Amino acid sequence: MVVSENKETVVGGLVMVGLALVLLLSNGLGQSATRAAAGYVVYAKFNRIDGLAKGDEVQMAGVRIGHVEHMGLDENFRARLKLRMENDVALPKDTSAAIHTDGLFGSKHIVLEPGAEEESLKDGDSIEFTQDSVVVSDLLELIISEGKARQAKAQAAERAD
Repeated sequence: MVVSENKETVVGGLVMVGLALVLLLSNGLGQSATRAAAGYVVYAKFNRIDGLAKGDEVQMAGVRIGHVEHMGLDENFRARLKLRMENDVALPKDTSAAIHTDGLFGSKHIVLEPGAEEESLKDGDSIEFTQDSVVVSDLLELIISEGKARQAKAQAAERAD
């Protein structure tokens, strides 16, 4: 009877370990560890990265060439992003980075525009030319204030006539 109970305990333990492995792999944790090790790292600093998240895509010409690996603040409180790039993509030193949105309220990603330099960015280098994330509420506020200013100008012109 003791042998039967030990056998059931061992089988139950192996089933639990197997389930834990399946859950780990289905959540992509196993893949992210191997993906993070491949490629090279470049950094980029932005004033605002609203809506961008760790793991978001880095694209060039609409093709995924990397991902956001880490987000933090530099000594001047600017957002500093660590971008993991694919090894087969050589980026010119004067490459620029901008944060774009899919549609009006879609997900954010980074779009790189290659420059004309012949020398390429190396592992650990920084992208110097960046464009911040556009915040939709700020954009709407700007449009509304422009409309109000035009309306006030038109009303003033009518009164003058």
